[in-house]
Amino acid sequence: MNLQKIRVVVTGAAGQMGRTVVGAVSGADDMELAGVVDPRLGSPVAHSEATGAAGAVPSFEALENALDAVEADVVVDFSLAEGARHNIAVALERGVSPVVGTTGLTKEDLEGFAAEAEARAVPAFVAPNFALGAVLMMLLSQQAARYFPHAEIIELHHENKKDAPSGTAKRTADLIAEVWRREAAAEDGDAPGAAARAADAIPTHSVRLPGIVADQQVIFGALGQTLTIEHRTTSRESFMPGVLLAVRKVRSLQGLVVGLENIL
Repeated sequence: MNLQKIRVVVTGAAGQMGRTVVGAVSGADDMELAGVVDPRLGSPVAHSEATGAAGAVPSFEALENALDAVEADVVVDFSLAEGARHNIAVALERGVSPVVGTTGLTKEDLEGFAAEAEARAVPAFVAPNFALGAVLMMLLSQQAARYFPHAEIIELHHENKKDAPSGTAKRTADLIAEVWRREAAAEDGDAPGAAARAADAIPTHSVRLPGIVADQQVIFGALGQTLTIEHRTTSRESFMPGVLLAVRKVRSLQGLVVGLENIL
């Protein structure tokens, strides 16, 4: 039985994450790499040396040009926040589902994209981290937050990462603060250290150094003890199973879904 392949356009295709995504999509039996987008490619056809694709593939400087020229079901975006805002808007306008791993997007950005996805009935997916271990780190941090009244986050990334704190750190802080607020409300505001604490009140330390891909430590403290939950990434390939899963599932979602844990 021949099933139609998912047609994928990858933006930011000449970057480190973009190249890894291109290679993963190219190697997936149920996907077709329809095109790549990156101003740095600068030619109508990009070869494997530039993108990691299995052979030549149509390349474009802007997503609009790509979607005018090729049919696509999904756009995978690993660019910078400014570019991602533009690419998500273009994809939703064209009825193509975006799968976004770009960080630096604000809550206001996500609220706007959620409204647009709902209005246009185009499902979309955003994840601050596509590694399964990182998702488990965040879920375990939620569990620990029920018992520890204090926490700090240390996130470490390569020297070229532009945004700080990382999207993963922000998401982790949001999840911890959500637990603290819920615990405080359940105990009439008397939960130790939990009273109405906001995510931005959790100290977060950012490190940018060569030799690092993406690591994070969540350190919890209580009287006489600490608990550290840590995730380390040694290769960008660790993100690819999550990216491919999102590409396969995004078109079955409703509106905008945020976080890999929601589609596992």
